[in-house]
This record gives sequence, C-alpha cells and structure tokens, in this order.
Amino acid sequence: MTRRLAIDAATMTAIERHELLAHAIPSRETRDLGDALLLHDRRDREPFWNRLQAVRWPDDPAAFDRRLAETLVLFAILGRQPHVWPSPVHAGPPDLALRLQGNGFIDVGGGHLMVMADPEAAPPVRSGEPAQGVTLHSFARPEDARPLDLEDAGFVLALSFGAPLARAAGLAADLERTLPDPRVVLVLVRVDGAAAAVAKSTTFDGWTYLSSIGVLPGFRGRGLAALATRQAIASAAAVEPGRPYLGVFSGNDTAIRLYERLGFRSVGESPDLLLETLPLR
Repeated sequence: MTRRLAIDAATMTAIERHELLAHAIPSRETRDLGDALLLHDRRDREPFWNRLQAVRWPDDPAAFDRRLAETLVLFAILGRQPHVWPSPVHAGPPDLALRLQGNGFIDVGGGHLMVMADPEAAPPVRSGEPAQGVTLHSFARPEDARPLDLEDAGFVLALSFGAPLARAAGLAADLERTLPDPRVVLVLVRVDGAAAAVAKSTTFDGWTYLSSIGVLPGFRGRGLAALATRQAIASAAAVEPGRPYLGVFSGNDTAIRLYERLGFRSVGESPDLLLETLPLR
C-alpha cells in the first residue's frame, strides 16, 4: 500500500505551477487563466507539451460546462488536442476527472505525485560508494557536457521509457536546449564507460522537480536509479535549496517502492486525460 502525504491546497498549487514552469524551459509558453494553468508548445503537437493543469473550475454544473466549452475553443484555436492533467488532490471540482471522462476525455496513463517527506533517506552519494566501474557525472553548465554525453543521455531516455530509438536524437536536443538554464542539472551514470542511467533536476522558488529518471533495461537491478536520483537531489541543492518532488506512472510499483525508500511519499494519484478528436492539420 502506497503511503500518502497530506498537503494543503496552496502547496498543491505551488507544486503544479513549479512543474509547469519547469516543463516550459527553455521556450514553451505558459498562461495563467485564473482558474487553471496552460502549457503550450508552438512547434510540437505532442500532448505532453500542450495541456491544462491546476484546474479549479466551479462545481455548479452550468458554470462547469461553460468553462469546459471555453477550454475546448482555446485548444481549437491553438490547434492542439484538449488535454487536462487533473490535480491528485484539491482539484476543482473534486470530481473533475469523472466529469471530464463523462465528456469524452480518455485516461491515457496517469500517475502519482510524490513529494520528499524524509530528506535523510536520500543522502548525497559518498565517495567510494558506487560499485566498481560505476561513475556519476553532473552537468550544470553547457560546457560541462560533451556532445557524446547528451547523445548518450538521449539514448538512455528513449530506451528506458520504451520510446522509439529514433526519438533519442530529439531527446538529446531537448536536453541541450535546457542545460544552459542555470536552474537545470543533468546527471549521467556510466558503467565501465557505457551510459546506463540518467536523471534531471530543475530548481527554483523553493522546489526541485526531478524528471527524466531512467535506467537502460540491461543495467536495472543494480541500484543505479537510486544513485542517479540522490546525485540529482544533491546537485540541485548545490545550486539552490529546494524540496524535491517527482511523478511516477500508475502501476509502476517498483519505482514507487524505490522512491519511498528514498523518503518520498505519494500525495495522490490522478489520470492523464486526453479528448480524442479528429487529427488536426
């Protein structure tokens, strides 16, 4: 049973705003709509980069339907599929996900929001701690990382998350665009020189968003995800203090247990809702 961490509405909104701004780096747009936050990518139609979150719509059915209709118009103007990430807690209304699903939205794979509750459970990696042949590399500036490091990181991300290998170059390019931002740190773990695991941290406003944590299938079971995560937390803290949080896909019990051992607790679980529409031109 996943242990839950209670947070108030203001903290939930702060985390959602932080995550949105982190995903906007380096050139995506964000909009505060007053009762929701919008992330929009002018170049990429991928729903992950085009979504509404931190939704706090009215409970009244007529007022809710009006806001939904306005939102569908907004996505149509942007030329994107309507996409909503309901908050795991403090959503407005509380049955937001059910109402959206009743209006044709489909859960394409949600997850848990996990927030650090016990920092002592994820101490910095000590010198000599990694197994023989395992090396950790932290890149906080563009000049720190060689082109090969970014290519390897993109390769690890593509294969560890089951994406087509053709996506590796695009993922590496995205890392190259984000790394110049001083708030971003990339961690790459190598085993006998071969890229094996990655993690990324984005820190500002008192929060650290951990993302892109992945391990190549052939290197799993060696504790590399924990090493990469701990290194990312420590590297972020060296830039600016921030309370870490991350997201884990629903059903990934192995990852949930790992992050619980590192002191994280789930705030809650929510679906990822996409309205299936005709292909946009």
